[in-house]
Amino acid sequence: MVPFAGYSMPLSYGDVGQVFTEPNNHSFRGTSVTQFLEWLTPSSLAQLKPYSSTLSVLLNPQGGIIDDTIVTKHSEKAFYVVTNAGRRKEDLAWFAQKLEEWNAGKSAEEAVEHEVLENWGLLALQGPEAASYLQSLTPFDLKQLTFGTSAFVPIEGFNLHVARGGYTGEDGFEISIPPSQTVEVATMLLKPPVQLIGLGARDSLRLEAGMCLYGNDLDETTTPVEAGLSWVIGKDRKVDGGFIGADIIQKQLKEGPTRRRVGLVVEGAPARRVVTSGIPSPTLGKNIAMGYIQSGWHKKGTEVEVEVRKQRRKAILTPMPFVKPNYWRG
Repeated sequence: MVPFAGYSMPLSYGDVGQVFTEPNNHSFRGTSVTQFLEWLTPSSLAQLKPYSSTLSVLLNPQGGIIDDTIVTKHSEKAFYVVTNAGRRKEDLAWFAQKLEEWNAGKSAEEAVEHEVLENWGLLALQGPEAASYLQSLTPFDLKQLTFGTSAFVPIEGFNLHVARGGYTGEDGFEISIPPSQTVEVATMLLKPPVQLIGLGARDSLRLEAGMCLYGNDLDETTTPVEAGLSWVIGKDRKVDGGFIGADIIQKQLKEGPTRRRVGLVVEGAPARRVVTSGIPSPTLGKNIAMGYIQSGWHKKGTEVEVEVRKQRRKAILTPMPFVKPNYWRG
């Protein structure tokens, strides 16, 4: 067990497997909730269909990333938002401040309500056999759930919010569970071929898939354009703006950022802290990493050097993801 965002989290359970948990769950409701969340994020949430999700980011006035988040639209008046446990204090303070600003002068009918779903569990069932295993536990046809969609699904007597997605690059599901049922559901799911995994496996999976980790690859001084996350910005939002930090983001989209997040394959010892993320890839058998490099040097195939334990190692800029994702898109 290791300290992680104020919690004790397992680094490893021994064998690599398929479940981890690290949630902060929020419910936002109100007649103006879509407009409120489109002010906090650059995503086109109005265009989302019910029970569809998108990766997004909370931005500060400088365009820096306060946190990355998954936003799920349940209806025009209700959204379910998952943020990082490690940013709980900052996120809650930001939500409280912005809700006060937004609701000022609005009627009770127009105001947005925010509920923190305290102590709710979030189990991520991930891997090539995740769908067939979960299908054996429910009469719900999981083929109806494509990547980025969700539904309330009956699972062995429980009615649970199940979203198809996850942060591993594999097919899988994120299952949201009320506090009183979390241990029981986790125990019910933990039967062969399911195995528990810890932070070590989570980190290798998300890095092979080219996914950012807040605190490593993202922070409040990094914009989504620099981080290669411009795709989370809706096409209409790129033009119309209307979100916090929009002026800076629109300028970077037009003129280009001064630095960019890139993927690296490193010769010799694996690059870890000298870049934003780095591991020996279990799948590829190579040392992979990601980091930021000055614009103009960010083209694939460019050779650079990274410093590993006071020695310089050659690295080659490599497109991400390093390993092709296997999302279920129908």
